[in-house]
Amino acid sequence: MAPEAPPLAARPADEADAEDRALLQRLRSHPLRRFLGPPRTYLLTRFVLLRLLGFVYFIAFLSLALQLGPLLGHDGLLPADRFLGRLLAMSGGSPLQAFRRLPTLFVWLGASDGALHAAAWTGVALSLAVCAGVTNALVQAALWALYLSFVRIGQVFYGYGWELQLAETGFLAIFLCPLRGFRPFRSPPPPVVVIWLYRWLIFRIMLGAGLIKLRGDPCWRDLTCLVYHYETQPVPSPLSYFIHQLPRQLHMLGVLFNHLVELVVPWFAFGPRPARHVAGVFLVLFQVILILSGNLSFLNWLTIVPAIACFDDGALGRLFPARLRERAAELAAALTPSRAHRGAAVVLAIVVLCLSVGPVSNLLSPRQAMNASFDKLALVNTYGAFGSVGRERYEVILEGTSDEALGEGTRWLEYDLPCKPGDVRRRPCLITPYHYRLDWQIWFAAFGSYESEPWLVHFIYKLLAGDPGAQRLLAKNPFPGAPPRYIRAELYRYSFTRAGDGSGAWWRRERVAEYLPPLSADDPALLHFLDAHGWPHAARAGDRAGAAP
Repeated sequence: MAPEAPPLAARPADEADAEDRALLQRLRSHPLRRFLGPPRTYLLTRFVLLRLLGFVYFIAFLSLALQLGPLLGHDGLLPADRFLGRLLAMSGGSPLQAFRRLPTLFVWLGASDGALHAAAWTGVALSLAVCAGVTNALVQAALWALYLSFVRIGQVFYGYGWELQLAETGFLAIFLCPLRGFRPFRSPPPPVVVIWLYRWLIFRIMLGAGLIKLRGDPCWRDLTCLVYHYETQPVPSPLSYFIHQLPRQLHMLGVLFNHLVELVVPWFAFGPRPARHVAGVFLVLFQVILILSGNLSFLNWLTIVPAIACFDDGALGRLFPARLRERAAELAAALTPSRAHRGAAVVLAIVVLCLSVGPVSNLLSPRQAMNASFDKLALVNTYGAFGSVGRERYEVILEGTSDEALGEGTRWLEYDLPCKPGDVRRRPCLITPYHYRLDWQIWFAAFGSYESEPWLVHFIYKLLAGDPGAQRLLAKNPFPGAPPRYIRAELYRYSFTRAGDGSGAWWRRERVAEYLPPLSADDPALLHFLDAHGWPHAARAGDRAGAAP
C-alpha cells in the first residue's frame, strides 16, 4: 500500500510530476488490479462534491461581502455590532458565555466593519481555493466556522433555511477531506461513512420538503399549487413568466412530479447501486428545473451537493476523460483512508445519529416545523420549503417626493430594488445563485405590517437621510442629487400579463392600500420609532416625541 505523499507545496513541480508517474506505474502493476472490477470508490465523487460546495461557498461569501455594510455594518439596517453588544450584555460581558448562547467567532473577533469585511473576504478567498481544488479538512473547517459565525449574527437577513443547510453540508465536508495535503488525487478516498451521511442529509432535505407540503397548503393535495407558485414566489425569473402560462393540467402534473421526487425518490438513496444512481439523476434533475424556474438564491445549487453522494466513481467517471478516470480508479484501489480519518468519520456518524433524534421526531410530527436547528452548531437540522403558496402576489412599493407640501398634485417617484417586481415593464431577472437579501425580505414584508419588519422603517429613514449604503441596495435611485422630502410605502397586487398580449409589460398591478403614510426625516413619530429600536439618527434628543408611525 502506497503511503500518502507529502504536500506538493513543499516540492518542486517537476519532482511532484515524477513521483506521480512513479506512483501510477506501481499501481498499474499492482497484483490485485485485475481483480478490482468496476470501481465502488468515491474519489471522483469527492472531486465533484467539493468543487460544487466551493462554488456555493463562493457565492454565499461574495453576496455577503458586497451587501455586508448596508445590511449588517455599523451604519447598516440591522447593525451586527449592536446585536453582538446585546448578546455580550446578556452574558455578563463574558465572550465564552456569549459563545455558549450563540456560537460565533465574532464574540472574540468583534463586529467592527473591518473585522466583518476581513472575515467575509477571507471566506471568498478560501472558497475560490476550494473551487480550484486546493482544500483539506482545515480549509473546510475554516469555511464552516466563518459562515456559521455570520449566520448567527445576521438576524432576519440570515434567517433562511439554506443558511442552516450550508452549515450542515459544510460541516460534513470537513470529514470528507484528509487533514494534510491539498491535491484531490494524491489523497486517499474519503471514508464511505461520510458519503452515507451525505445521503442521510439529502434524504432529510427532500422528505422534509415533501411532508411539509402535504401537511400544509391544501393546494399541494389537490395538485393546484403550481398554478400560482411561479407568479407568487419571492423573485420570479424570466422563465417563471412563461411557465406560468402553461395549461393547468401541466401544472398539476408538475405537482405530481414534485411529490414523486420529494416523497418517493429519497428512499432509493439508501438502495442498491442502480437504484441510488437513478435516485441521484432524479434529484439533480429536479434541482436544475427549480434553478431555471425561479431565483431561490443558492438553495438548489446547494441541494445538488449531497445528491452527488448518490453516485460513485463508476457512475461519475463517464463525465471525466479516460486518463483521469483511470488514474482515480488506480489510486482508489491502492490508497485507503488513514486509521485516524476513519475513526473521526465513525465518531462523526455517532454524533449525527444522536443529533438526528430531534429532526426525525419533527419529520414524524403532524406539527412539523420547517427549517429549524436542534443544536447550537446547526450540525443536524430539519428542512422544508413552500409549505404554503400564495394565491396572489403583493408588493410593498416605496415612493418618494421632493415636494414640500403634500396633496393631490404631489409627484411621487418609485424606488426600484435590483430584482423584485416594481416597474411593470421591467423583465424579471435571472440571478440564481446570487442572493439580493433585501429583495427577499421585502417580499415577506408584504404579508404583514411594518411592525413585523421594523428594518423597513429604518431603511426609509436612511433613504430620507441620503445614506450611501442604503442607496447601494437600490437598482435605481430616483433622487440622485438630494434625498426626497417624504417617502411613503404603498401596497400593490401584482399578476403576470398574458404572453403576446401586445402590452409590452411583464406585470399588471393595482393599488390595494397604504402600507406606511408619508414620512419625513424629521417626523417625530419616525424618530421615536428609531429610538425604540436603538437606531441612531441625526435629530437632537430634545426634539424626539410622538408615537410610532
